[in-house]
Amino acid sequence: MRLWLIRLSFLALLITGVVLFHRSRQSRPLPVIAAAQAKILLAGNGAEVETLDPQLANGVPEHQVATSMFEGLVAPAPEDPDKDAPGAAASWEHKDFTVWTFHLQPQGKWSDGVPVTAHDFVFAFQRILSPELAADYGQMLYPIVNAEAFNNGTLKDFGQVGVKALDDLTLQITLGGPTPFLPGLLKHYSWFAMPKHVIEKFGGATSRNNTWAKPENIVGNGPFKMKRWRFTQVLEVERNPYYWDAGTVKLNEIHFFPIVSDATEERAFQDGQLHLTYLVPLSRISYYRQTKDPMYRGAAQLGTYFYRVNVTKPPFNNKLVRRALGLAIDRESIINNVTRAGQQAATGLTPADCSPDYHPPQVAKFDPVEARRLLAEAGYPDGKGFPTFNILINTLEMHRTIAEAIQEMWKTNLNIPVKIINEDWQVYLDTQRKLAYSVCRAAWIGDYVDPMTFLSTLRSTDGNNSTGWKNQRYDELLNQSALEIDVRKRFDILSEAENLMLEEMPVIPIYWYVHTYLVRPELKNLGHSVLEHRCYKALDF
Repeated sequence: MRLWLIRLSFLALLITGVVLFHRSRQSRPLPVIAAAQAKILLAGNGAEVETLDPQLANGVPEHQVATSMFEGLVAPAPEDPDKDAPGAAASWEHKDFTVWTFHLQPQGKWSDGVPVTAHDFVFAFQRILSPELAADYGQMLYPIVNAEAFNNGTLKDFGQVGVKALDDLTLQITLGGPTPFLPGLLKHYSWFAMPKHVIEKFGGATSRNNTWAKPENIVGNGPFKMKRWRFTQVLEVERNPYYWDAGTVKLNEIHFFPIVSDATEERAFQDGQLHLTYLVPLSRISYYRQTKDPMYRGAAQLGTYFYRVNVTKPPFNNKLVRRALGLAIDRESIINNVTRAGQQAATGLTPADCSPDYHPPQVAKFDPVEARRLLAEAGYPDGKGFPTFNILINTLEMHRTIAEAIQEMWKTNLNIPVKIINEDWQVYLDTQRKLAYSVCRAAWIGDYVDPMTFLSTLRSTDGNNSTGWKNQRYDELLNQSALEIDVRKRFDILSEAENLMLEEMPVIPIYWYVHTYLVRPELKNLGHSVLEHRCYKALDF
């Protein structure tokens, strides 16, 4: 009898506890609500960043974090992130789009209170162009007079490069030819000023072992500064009181979550853990489009999804093989049955909407008959003797789904054996740089609105050319285009270069991007950017 009463009492207590716990959970606000009240943005960021050093970064996850803590001479405009607004420079003027003069914000400071000067920009440009640093994005500064020569080591005197500090607050940049889109380039992190006083404190300016960009050391000149980085969990930045325009910053903090699984990220969003996702799982895009969910966003993006081919590795050193691979991919099937977000089949590397006056080549297409003929001509009739190879992807469900579709197309149309391997973001990037792959998925989001932002990545000396492909004529055409004043003639030169490159196909274009993501309605002023720009100081709840 007593045992029964004890059990009954225990059961009553257990039920009461469950009810109270349930009520407490119901009364407790969701993380997104509490965070919004505290002015903290919770954002998915796709993958853990490889580095916090903007001059060594390479990728959208790094871009999103870097642009919260650093700001270039020109910044994304609050009303439209793709438009240009004052940043570290309060104003600027040019002479024939060739000699540009920038007047820095008088109250501009680093997040440790030290003034930002024109000398910090000169230091930064010399650092990223130094051959010793071997920065992937050194080529971004090639429009500057003698920048390429200094970057490749043929010019030793940086004083001959077209950049100088006229005084503490005046920077002059001299270009090799007219570049009307320079302000757009300057929003990219490769052009940002670097804190010379901090970098030199923690090691040599061009040393990759410098610890200045560790969370405990890093300083920036952007609207936010580093607060805490729990690796693989969350990277937190907080309001920077020394930012020149601190009075307009609405948020107190931003928390970037490196969620590599798009399905996990979507669940976190639906459970009230995130205000903003990095993307939407492929399997869920049709649902969101059909239900017209107001939290779903899908808009054109200036980007291309493609496959890189390692041209230094047999049999991929044969352009007939590379062209056969490209012709055996049914792009329409991929965008209609796999990605399903309104993407366009890519006929070239440069997206169709890169410029109304530039028309990408119609080279990349689906022609399995021609693909089999080229493969046979290369010595592999009906795929006989073709070695098994891997498609390298970074860890993400959508990349595997696309790779499986292409794997099946190459098996069906060419009868060649293909496997898929995945690596985490940092390892994947390193594998590409070392050319330790056969074929790998890749993508390029434009850094500015011009075909050159895509075509320059295949230049022989470009740090982002992870294919091993080199072509002297291609390089000459890119250089020639930089000196051409007439827009129509310049685009004709670039078109010739792109056709030449696609004829040899070191990259296989798949589709032109549509960026799909989820955003909660209480987040205001995000704005859509075809270049993935965000004006963080304008964001609010």
